[in-house]
Amino acid sequence: MNTTPLPRIALTLGDPAGVGPELAVKLLAKPETTQAAEVYVLADAAELKAAAQAAGVEIPLSDTPKPGFAVLLDDNSAPAEPIPAKQVSQAAGARTLHQLTRAVAMANAGEVEAILFTPLNKTSLKLGGMHEEDELRWFAKELNYDGTTSELNVLPGLWTARVTSHIPVSEVAERITAPNVTNAIRLLHSVLVDSGLENPRIAVCALNPHAGENGNFGREEIDHIAPGIEDARTEGIDATGPFPSDTVFLAAKRGDFDGVVTMYHDQGQIAMKLIGFDRGVTIQGGLPIVIATPAHGTAFDIVGKNIANLGATEHAFELAVAVGSRIRAAKAAV
Repeated sequence: MNTTPLPRIALTLGDPAGVGPELAVKLLAKPETTQAAEVYVLADAAELKAAAQAAGVEIPLSDTPKPGFAVLLDDNSAPAEPIPAKQVSQAAGARTLHQLTRAVAMANAGEVEAILFTPLNKTSLKLGGMHEEDELRWFAKELNYDGTTSELNVLPGLWTARVTSHIPVSEVAERITAPNVTNAIRLLHSVLVDSGLENPRIAVCALNPHAGENGNFGREEIDHIAPGIEDARTEGIDATGPFPSDTVFLAAKRGDFDGVVTMYHDQGQIAMKLIGFDRGVTIQGGLPIVIATPAHGTAFDIVGKNIANLGATEHAFELAVAVGSRIRAAKAAV
């Protein structure tokens, strides 16, 4: 008989103006969801009920954790005025940030091993009070973590990390340094090992066309990226490159690599979304707790139509369960 405790996951409904609430209630309505984890839903009862009715689903709820039921943690904080749907607003951002703050507090208190949030809107978050450049930096601050972090984008069998992320393209080249490249490789390797791969194979993208063409199209590959790869290899990490970014994902797609380190946001995001948009997941990599979300956005154009695809949210939940299970098992073994 398996006596390992289930992972504990804090679930937020994402941006209330988008498809997040629809995705969250559809996930909660699946019996396998509440059989796989202790799910703590951070929402007011009225919010959850309205989302469930709109999606045409029923959610089994309990006051205490038990298989087959989610736990609703209602703090009666929903605004009195309805939050406008399908649009950016201060109210939507503030509501999103409030629930994410509650989730982080649970993590800091050791009450959950993972956080899962459905899509949010960065502009609304900024209007609602988030001052960091993105949610990863915000999570790191709230978790009092100052180590290496990177958004990791995940499809079944393929993970990516970035050397730079939510910054202007004009600032990318100056941030491509050997230590930054090594840190991104090291982080992706560590997360892949934690996910169950013993010796992950990592490809590293070039920055310039044709991988710089021996310095003719830029020297970042020679001066920074290749040395960063070599430093990672001295640590026993199976990292190779730099490869031209317009072909490396073809090799990764056919299974030559388990992960790819990209130099900037869209270099990897475009490829990953073309390969498998409906299964893409973003992991807030490097943090002391697993934080996952579907890689797509709030989809204002389909809000209220009850047609949002659940695939990426399901995959995000699966990853949260997998890594969260390892964390809780390690806690139980102490």
